[in-house]
Amino acid sequence: MATPRHTRGSTPLSSSSHSGAAGVCVMSNTWRDEQHPSFIDFISSFLSSNSFRLNSAPIAPDFIFNCGGLSVAFIFVTDWRNNNITTVISRVQKLKAQFANIYVVVVLPTQEQNDSFICSYFKYNMELGRPTFIPVQDLEMGFEKIVKLAHARGVCKRQNVISKLKADRERSVQGMEIFLKVVTSIPTVQNHDANSLFQAIGSVEAIAKSSKESIMGNTDLSAEKAETIERFFRDPKFYLCPKIS
Repeated sequence: MATPRHTRGSTPLSSSSHSGAAGVCVMSNTWRDEQHPSFIDFISSFLSSNSFRLNSAPIAPDFIFNCGGLSVAFIFVTDWRNNNITTVISRVQKLKAQFANIYVVVVLPTQEQNDSFICSYFKYNMELGRPTFIPVQDLEMGFEKIVKLAHARGVCKRQNVISKLKADRERSVQGMEIFLKVVTSIPTVQNHDANSLFQAIGSVEAIAKSSKESIMGNTDLSAEKAETIERFFRDPKFYLCPKIS
């Protein structure tokens, strides 16, 4: 049973939330029974202060929010442990095929858990953004992010800007495809290496300016790969003949 680390005040999302019901939150019975009662009290209070109606039901995700006619599902991992990682990932893979809008919020209060999460993300070849993972430091922060994200998606639906978000996402995906194409043209660099570089360092330009030591200090790449990347952007023998297929 997850125990809250500390308690926050329930901060309203916005003044517009109180003009009427902001939406409905359905909580999984199974997930609820695994949590500390004080955390369930926090959830109830936070939802009430933001004009959400709370129901419980035997649902597959941990939460389903309906805001502005849009349903958004959430998996809320409150106890990340090495012996439950496979179960969590398997559940994520299953539910992402069932829900068009789903997010995974993971509570990672320690550096050890954060490192474990990052390693597992790449170990299981998770696809960036499908679904989106949101690491947080504590339970309350995690639930606040869930509610704010559900609320924001509902507002976007009401304002009919989903088409713009889709266009932005398509451009982002295209940009990521180009990034992967460029970075994996570097000898010995694979897709998972490129994803690690993207997460830790950022753009191709930032990688090009990074030293071997910086790459090794911020990613799990080997010394040999880090040196190859450094030489690729600084040695004409490498950058004059990229192997882009």
